[in-house]
Amino acid sequence: MSTSALWRSIQGSEFKTLAVMGMSKNTGKTVALNHLLAQAAASDVQVGVSSIGRDGEEQDQVFLVPKPPVLVWPGTLVATARATLQRAKVRVKLIDATDIASPMGEIVVVKALEYGEMEIAGASRGSDQIRVIARLRQCGAAMVLLDGALGRSQHASPAIADGVVVATGAALGGGIADVLRKTRDRLAILGIARADGVTRTRCEPVFAAGGVGVWNQQGESLFQGQIATLNAGQTLSGFIEKDVATIALSGAVGRRLWQVLCAMATRHPGLTVVVADGTRMFVEATDLLAMRKLGATVLAWRSIHVRGITLNPFSPMGGSFDAEEFLTAARVAFSGYEVSDVLLPCRTDQGYAQRACSVLN
Repeated sequence: MSTSALWRSIQGSEFKTLAVMGMSKNTGKTVALNHLLAQAAASDVQVGVSSIGRDGEEQDQVFLVPKPPVLVWPGTLVATARATLQRAKVRVKLIDATDIASPMGEIVVVKALEYGEMEIAGASRGSDQIRVIARLRQCGAAMVLLDGALGRSQHASPAIADGVVVATGAALGGGIADVLRKTRDRLAILGIARADGVTRTRCEPVFAAGGVGVWNQQGESLFQGQIATLNAGQTLSGFIEKDVATIALSGAVGRRLWQVLCAMATRHPGLTVVVADGTRMFVEATDLLAMRKLGATVLAWRSIHVRGITLNPFSPMGGSFDAEEFLTAARVAFSGYEVSDVLLPCRTDQGYAQRACSVLN
């Protein structure tokens, strides 16, 4: 098996943990994960894999369409719930237990003894996921791959993963231009720039303890409290008439809080808002642009490294794209990223049935 440009890009980095994040259901996230598992096996890289949700089941539980299985290779380390092992179509060896509970039983580490299909259900909480990654490394994984779940991107946070592969595709809806726009908007959120050294020093206590912090133009602390950021709007509103220059938010930033931040930006030109990272932002790219037009700066405590973008031109709901046309347009739109369709040979080779490619996606 020849190495792909995507895999060479990943191997050329120093990333030890890589998250695969789908823009939505059926955008080819599992196919991308399988590609990386196959490339790791071909390169003799000891890899560990887990999921922040559940993946590899035979049928999508939302859209009721066939799903591609997770394909593991001899030596692959898998952190998954005990109940999933009963449905594994591959022999495994129990390596370690984690004492981390899940709805499907304790998360355990097993080693695949042969090539085959597995269902993977990992830890759902970020803190538990960090423990799982550490356990996989202790068991010998040189690289850990994390599979995400619908609507949950916190596994892509740099607090958990060193890098991210984003899977996008026709399932987002609309034409090629619409899909590229939606993907570009998501990348804008994930790619919020890292805060400078002075700002990081000022905000460090907030991100160490959690909660919210407010400072004035002189860098003097006006407020620091361990409060839930989603409910911090009322607290921040109390500072709207005061001299506010910097606001730090360690947790999730939703629409209601964003409205308060926009009001603060209107009253305080040059306001700096520091969030944990782009995975904690539950607003649109247009909201981010509107904030910047008010003169405010939005920075991240931790930056996210998008290592590549994979494409799925097929949608089980209809509206599929021409694979080569989609790839060409995406490479133009995302020229700063490694963009690939890992199944393109399958899609374009006359010897393969179109149906076979469809099932793989």
